[in-house]
Amino acid sequence: MGRISTLVLIGVGAFFIALAPLLKFWAAGKIISAPANQFGISYLEAKGAQYFSKQDLKVLTADLDIIVTTRGDVKEANSDRVVWDEATVVNDVTNGRPQIDLSDRRSAFDKYTGVGVNCCGVNIGKAPVTLEGQIYKFPFDAEKKTYKVFNSSAMKAFDARFVREESVNGLPVYVFEQDVPPTKTSTLTAPASVLGMPDAGDVQVDRWYDGKVTFWIEPTTGAPVKQEQQRHEVLKTQDGIERSAAFVATAQMTKETVDGLVKSAQEGKSQINLLRNVIPLVLLIVGAALVLAGVVLGRRSRSS
Repeated sequence: MGRISTLVLIGVGAFFIALAPLLKFWAAGKIISAPANQFGISYLEAKGAQYFSKQDLKVLTADLDIIVTTRGDVKEANSDRVVWDEATVVNDVTNGRPQIDLSDRRSAFDKYTGVGVNCCGVNIGKAPVTLEGQIYKFPFDAEKKTYKVFNSSAMKAFDARFVREESVNGLPVYVFEQDVPPTKTSTLTAPASVLGMPDAGDVQVDRWYDGKVTFWIEPTTGAPVKQEQQRHEVLKTQDGIERSAAFVATAQMTKETVDGLVKSAQEGKSQINLLRNVIPLVLLIVGAALVLAGVVLGRRSRSS
């Protein structure tokens, strides 16, 4: 009986010791992933923004509220990817005009790396799109380097450069900046008179977008905890002359949204630390103790 107890203790201890690095270096990486059942609402503000009002046929200046709702499509998720749908509503607070702009997008991305995946009907405004670069989040264990990040306005991926370390609500983060060069996003027809042109009739104008996006990323989880978007969209006639502002604003996440994202990132970071460090260390200590107890028990059995 004593010999059996000895073997059991040593066997269980050895199993725990072997399990510790497996959990730390392999299983944790498989367990930690972006959620398929994502649901979140982010709120942003843009003070003193300028936008072309289709209702007034002129540029208005206003404070804007921006509401972004993200929902996971669980049915389309699998062992490697998640699919998220996003809807954005822009409200003119100053002039009391709700829903001055509505947009939507559907994205799929690798749930471990955050890199875009082209499947499942991904689109922007119902138009098919080719995804590339990071979508929504940076990789787990983000590094101080440049990443390609998909920009939904330009519908392309551009470099997001690491620029500095900061803290948001006491949480250490990496800050990345992405500069988007002037990019034509659409062509439309507008009355020449609305654009300040003397000729009568309609003219074709191109909508051009450029901007700067700043990401505050918690590096362990790769999760964004804060974001700022500087948008500069103008209307140009076919001769390349800028005729009117289309949407010029700096949008920032509200304090409440940042607080919620920081809390979520802190919880995620704690869970990752638990899986990678705390549990493996406990398994290693318990395993070593069991093996030692088995050896001691075996020696006592032999000497008795």
